[in-house]
Amino acid sequence: MNPIALAATAAATLIACAHPVLAAETTYLDDRSSAESVIRSLYNAIDRHDYARAWGYFGDAKPAKDFDSFVKGYTETDSVKVRTGAVSEEGAAGSVYYSVPVAIEAITKGGDAKVFAGCYTLRQVNGEIQEPPFDPIHIEKGELKPSTESLDKAVPEKCGDGPPPPKKDSALEQAKKAFLASYGDECDQETPDHKPISEPAAFTISYKDKDAAENDPDRTARLFRFFCRMAAYNESAYYYLADDTGEVRQLQFAVPELDIRYENDNPEGKVDSVTVTGFQTEDVAINSNYDEKDRTITTADKWRGVGDASSTGLYLFRNGDFSLVKYDVDASYDGEVDPQTVVDYYTAP
Repeated sequence: MNPIALAATAAATLIACAHPVLAAETTYLDDRSSAESVIRSLYNAIDRHDYARAWGYFGDAKPAKDFDSFVKGYTETDSVKVRTGAVSEEGAAGSVYYSVPVAIEAITKGGDAKVFAGCYTLRQVNGEIQEPPFDPIHIEKGELKPSTESLDKAVPEKCGDGPPPPKKDSALEQAKKAFLASYGDECDQETPDHKPISEPAAFTISYKDKDAAENDPDRTARLFRFFCRMAAYNESAYYYLADDTGEVRQLQFAVPELDIRYENDNPEGKVDSVTVTGFQTEDVAINSNYDEKDRTITTADKWRGVGDASSTGLYLFRNGDFSLVKYDVDASYDGEVDPQTVVDYYTAP
């Protein structure tokens, strides 16, 4: 089998099957805006069994002798996952060629998993010199071979003979993807200083676990703060934390549930008592800031514009996570800033 056919059919186990292929539930992706996106779209099509679409991502050099042969190559393939590495590019007369490191994990209908890895070459022809029909970025060739590594570790460091391109910031990319999937549609499209919301403020935190020995190496965590929205007097943000095992998760902020009593039941009057009745979590941080020196996140939620009524939280980084250590509440709408502390667990990290 030639390299192109191998690359296109690496996810398949060539065993005949009499049952019809059913479409997967994977979200549809057809993105030709970059070389990496084309590869992801190719395997999205294969995962969904949209074989005509998968066939269409190739240029004149097709991955099999005909379309029927291409489809038969995936008879036993149930699903496929793909990972891509850092893309390199090289210009030529009227074209740009991209090299994309790729690893895939093919799952058969019998539940067996096989990993393949290699490189794809894609071509983008200068649009100014084209005539209809337009030729988008397409796959020129590819070659994948069986790998004994796990899917994430099998991605080649580079493709071609040149120096390896800069490595991707995997934690940052995971955090971006998670944030945009959850909040991309509800947040503003730019930060107040006109940067895209997908570009977070990033911080690196070195620490030791509480049970670590003196000679144990430091551990590292990454904190990402994504701006979301600027309202009349409150700014919202979301935080993601990556540990040194590669796990990325969204921070949830503990907040106390409060029973606030006012004299004569008048919320505009004097506060009689503020009692903590429990705790809950919130995913959003209001008017927040991360202090790198103290390793704390502060939140400051104004209950109205003048700021005389508010709640403020202090979250301290300890043992790889952020914990609520102090919470202040100013429940009186009296024009004065006079908070009282309702939670205080503040201890040194």
